[in-house]
Amino acid sequence: MSDELKHECGVTLLRLRRNADYYAARYGTRRFGSRKLALLLEKQHNRGQDGAGMAALKLDAVPGEPYYRLEKSNSATALADILSWIDDDAWNGEVLLGHLRYGTFGRRSLAACHPVVRESPCRNRTILLAGNFNLTNTSALFTRLTASGHHLSDALDSHILLAMIGHRLEKLLGPDDGGERSPDLVRLFREAAPEWDGGYFLCGMLGNGECFALRDPRGIRPGYWYFDDDVMVTASERPALQTAFDLTSAEVEEVPPGALLLVGRDGRVRLEQCLEPETPRRCVFERIYFSRGNDADIQRERRKMGKLLTDPVLDAVDGDWDNTFFSYIPNTAYTCFLGMLEELVARHQGRTLRFGQIAVKDVGFRTFISDADCRKELSMHTYDVVYGLVRPGADNLVVLDDSIVRGNTMRHSILRILDRLGPKRIVVVSAAPPVCYPDGYGIDMASLGELVAFEAAVALIRRKHLDRLFQECVAAARNDLLLPDDRMRNRVKPIYAALGFEELCEEIGRRLRPEGLRAELRVVFQTPENLRRACPDHTGDWYFSGDYPTPGGNRVVNQALIHYVDAVNRRAY
Repeated sequence: MSDELKHECGVTLLRLRRNADYYAARYGTRRFGSRKLALLLEKQHNRGQDGAGMAALKLDAVPGEPYYRLEKSNSATALADILSWIDDDAWNGEVLLGHLRYGTFGRRSLAACHPVVRESPCRNRTILLAGNFNLTNTSALFTRLTASGHHLSDALDSHILLAMIGHRLEKLLGPDDGGERSPDLVRLFREAAPEWDGGYFLCGMLGNGECFALRDPRGIRPGYWYFDDDVMVTASERPALQTAFDLTSAEVEEVPPGALLLVGRDGRVRLEQCLEPETPRRCVFERIYFSRGNDADIQRERRKMGKLLTDPVLDAVDGDWDNTFFSYIPNTAYTCFLGMLEELVARHQGRTLRFGQIAVKDVGFRTFISDADCRKELSMHTYDVVYGLVRPGADNLVVLDDSIVRGNTMRHSILRILDRLGPKRIVVVSAAPPVCYPDGYGIDMASLGELVAFEAAVALIRRKHLDRLFQECVAAARNDLLLPDDRMRNRVKPIYAALGFEELCEEIGRRLRPEGLRAELRVVFQTPENLRRACPDHTGDWYFSGDYPTPGGNRVVNQALIHYVDAVNRRAY
């Protein structure tokens, strides 16, 4: 993806169901669990580069010695930091919890890293928690907690969830349980979780060794699990489990939406339907970009996205196969590009098809120059190009990207560099539809003003003299923000509804065009209908459709509209 897009975290929970002697005899090491945890985190490293953490708990620890260990890092080498400690004997616990953090919305402090802990002298009241989640109603939950006598040091959603779970746990256990009684975790989450508006895959453990994983009732955030006689393990991505434990796709199961996965102190595994499942709204961006493409289903879906783009791409080059070079923006767009390439080859009837990698991303490129103009000039060179493949003045150049969100890198870097090759026409292709709406569920795109599609929509509204419609939407958004979440509507939708899909795409193309570009520029977007054809089981497409999966999503989008208008008004003065 050309845009830098922060997104969901990665989490893994591992429960060893045998004693250390068993693993030493069968696998040749007493560090079986910690090494599997290291591999699971490494194979999900794409999900977190702003922080990492892990915890290990020992069931047989005696009073006077620690029964769990917790380490976190938010350095530039966070995962390497914690993995460098993992061969220490202190990590030889039976329950292991790991987390990789993407610091969305600027929250990149060590306190924001997981696991978070609520400690108690009684092991059954100690909670360690980690997850992939974002809530839309953290402010309301924070207010409710403080009004009931809780004093939270910050309003991070992880700390709010920890406080809510801890509060319910104390009520279930009562004042005099002796520190040994196992709480009813199904009841706990049935009472606590209905208040959470958002997407989550939540993993954790109690100090007495009981552990759990809970997925939101709409399945917004992904979660997978596997168990046998030796282990129970769960993670955010299926291929991580397959690699770590040499499993087939069929052996790894999806945690059902609303389900609670439990492992008792005795190692017994239960899967309970804890929350009433809602209509599934699995995040489709997982399929487009977030998850690694080595998952069998994701590989197939991304290739189909590419195949479904073939007709509009050929239209964009006027059917001129012989004078077109096909390529992609590295790295994750490669799988989608293969799908388009397969379709092109199938249609080309044996004639030569010209394709290859034209853009090369310099992953080691960094600039810390303070002068803004100089820094902008250097940032253009984050990407480089392969010379000699495009015939100057004669060829169309097609480049496929995962999606276009803000468009800054495309406008300021990629298009300028591609233009140096001298193509007569550049066709930028997005495997996803235009990103029209902000997200409130864990992706770092909460501002409407940063979305190039919204910039284009506002420009079209003004050109078509629909200012009154825009002001009506703003007024409705202000009124809605005074209502409960479940009574609000998405007040940005009418703005896009007044525009045609093709005219919106054309306007985005005009806004992506950098000053001085010599080549003709055309932009092709996937249609929402074709995206649903490619990913039929992942209908969480609110970034494109505006159909938010929970009531709190409408609050996020209406608040974003008001922030946008207020910022414009401030600049006017």
